[in-house]
Amino acid sequence: MKESHALIISQLVKSYGNVQALRGVDLEVAGGQIFGFLGPNGAGKTTTIRCLLDLIRPDSGSIRVLDLDPQADPVGVRQRTGYLPGELSLESNLTAERALRYFSDLRGNTIDWNYTRQLADRLELDLKTSIKNLSKGNKQKVGVVQALMARPQLLLLDEPTSGLDPLMQREVYRMLREAQASGATVFFSSHIISEVEAIAERVAIIRDGRIAEVVEPQRLIDLAIRRVHVRFRESVATEALDRIPGVVLVDQHDGRATFQVEGEMDPLVKAMAAYPVSDMETERPSLEEIFLTLYSN
Repeated sequence: MKESHALIISQLVKSYGNVQALRGVDLEVAGGQIFGFLGPNGAGKTTTIRCLLDLIRPDSGSIRVLDLDPQADPVGVRQRTGYLPGELSLESNLTAERALRYFSDLRGNTIDWNYTRQLADRLELDLKTSIKNLSKGNKQKVGVVQALMARPQLLLLDEPTSGLDPLMQREVYRMLREAQASGATVFFSSHIISEVEAIAERVAIIRDGRIAEVVEPQRLIDLAIRRVHVRFRESVATEALDRIPGVVLVDQHDGRATFQVEGEMDPLVKAMAAYPVSDMETERPSLEEIFLTLYSN
């Protein structure tokens, strides 16, 4: 394994009875990257992450995590990794602080508690509150803090912003960028395109247990057809816009028009400068639309 790779997955296969969750996953993640793992629910994201930590074992294939074999040295992998599962189980009668101290005990009490409190403060998490009295979003904050507090070399995060409001989501994004700036590799799963686009440098798309493509986030949007809704200040002729390559006028009435755009938005946006536009809204493609585009090419 090259030192520049934090993860190398080769021909990973995993079945649960008759259900084949992973069907030969091949993936490489460079060290120091923020890497998104994008796919719908049930695509194999969580199964892949659990195999990386040897929480479950694949039927076949090989894995290298930070130049270690997780099956041969699971403790070594977990010592260097911060993990946030998709469903974090916490003892309900503990306070948030006691729960975090429990995770600290598992790491040999090497955690910097000033840093841990800073993380909690940034997420507006009250460490004195019992887990049973925390909302879903606040429990998620506990999970984010426990993953980050050891300043791990690798972060494996399964849907890290699930249940968080937009302000807290942005704060988590800042924390992940700071972890990257300190030398960490961040590998996170998501089913939300905007989240991957916001922070990931590269993204792997998984569907039905296979990697469909590895691309830069912007490429996800360029792959799919978008809809653009435009409101004009007055009635206008839009035939010239309909002739722009990749642009199709699909509806027009009462000073409004809807275009379907494939590829870059730039030609349409520049052409709009000649029209009395009062409002323009771009409708992002859904994840499923992007998958359909990928599989139709």
